[in-house]
Parts: sequence; structure tokens; C-alpha cells
Amino acid sequence: MQKQYFSQRILAIFLLSALLLLPLQLRASLNETDEFAQSILEKADDIRFPRDSFQVDVDIRTTSPGKSDDHHKYRVLSKGNENSIVLVKEPASERGQALLMRGRDLWIFMPSVSQPIRLSLSQRLTGQVANGDIARANFTGDYHPKLLRTETIDNEQYYVLELTGVDRSVTYQKVILWVEKTNFRPFQAEFYSLSNRLLKTSRYENYEMILGQYRPTRLIMENALKQDETSILDYSDMKLRDLPDKIFTKNYLKRLE
Repeated sequence: MQKQYFSQRILAIFLLSALLLLPLQLRASLNETDEFAQSILEKADDIRFPRDSFQVDVDIRTTSPGKSDDHHKYRVLSKGNENSIVLVKEPASERGQALLMRGRDLWIFMPSVSQPIRLSLSQRLTGQVANGDIARANFTGDYHPKLLRTETIDNEQYYVLELTGVDRSVTYQKVILWVEKTNFRPFQAEFYSLSNRLLKTSRYENYEMILGQYRPTRLIMENALKQDETSILDYSDMKLRDLPDKIFTKNYLKRLE
């Protein structure tokens, strides 16, 4: 009888220990999953743009039924994910305007206005393009990634990531991003509002060898709310450039060309 009692007690202690360890094992598994999703996102970001300071020209053409095409050209100077300047090159009527981003603080400078005007990253820049689409170099600093699933499209396998904004100041509150499994190239994305409404979709195309990496040189953004309204972003002349911190200031901006 006493032997049976001790056996039952040992069994109870074992079961209790297993139950106590289960949450720790579950948290460890979740941490590994989060780290894996983070590594996928970082690799996709490294393909889109270099980590070092760089300059790139962006040509944006927007088409919409019943309207003339809208055409803008910008030059982007980017240092990490925290500092960037967007200079307007065309149209001529907007030349001299510039966006300055420090952290997630964004201002627009216009020659006709003495003081800079504060903007949000989610405000529209032109067509389907928000300020944050061109001013922010990558997703990693703004979103918490989670691996939702893997998916096969046209015989290619993709990781599907859900990106949740770190706070409300980011460009989009949620992004669903497809990343190719074999090479971590971003393939397509869906962008959602705070109310979880699909705003726009995008596709990354025309990969070319640039600065030692195959990078997408075209981004096609389509309005999910208005049929056939599309903005095409073409990236060109990407090059590394030494960008000291002092240029990312309001006082220095007017000296840039």
C-alpha cells in the first residue's frame, strides 16, 4: 500500500513538473518562430535597399481612368532606416520642395513657405504612394513580423509574413508580405489601415544586379478601393553615398542639390 502511495505521488509530481515546463517550452518555441520571421524580414529588406547610406532616383507614374497620367521624379538620400531626404526633381512647379525624415518625424519644406510643415508617414505623396513608401528604407524598424504560413504561387514557394506596426505613427498598421523562400526576394505585399481595411497592393519586379545584390527596380502599387488606379515606381542610379548626420537637419536642407 505504501509503495503504491509513493508511486502515485511520484507520478503526480512528474505530471505537475511537465505542466509547469509546458509554458516555458511554448514560449521558447514562439521566440524561435519570432526570430525566424525577423530574419526573413531583415533579409528581404537587405535586398530592397542597401544597409549603408545611399542615393537613388525614383520615377513615379500614376494612371487612373478618365485622368491624364501624373508624373513625378524624386531623389532619395537615405541613411539607415531613421534618416532620409526626398528631393522633388519633377514637375518643375514643385522643384525645390523636399521631405526630411528623422526617426518617424517628417516635415515638408517648400520655397514659398518660411517654416517647414509637419506631415505623417501615411499621408499621400502622389498617386498611390504615401510619404512613408518613399521616405522609409525598410520594414524592419517599423513592424513586428510573424510568420503566417508558406504558400505556393506559380510553382514558387513563399513565406507569408504578417507585419504589425510598432505604434500608430508607422505608414501602415498592418502589412502582409510574400517573400520567396529560395532567395528571400520580396514578391508582393498588401497594406492595411488601422481598421484592417485593405488599402493597396504592390508587386516587386524587374530585379537587377545593383551594388552586389539583385534588387527590385520596379514597384507597382494598385489601389484596392478604386479600380484601375495604379502607381508605378521605377528606381534608377542607386549608389552608395557618404551622408553625414548634419545634412539631415532643417537648416542644412536648403543647401542640398
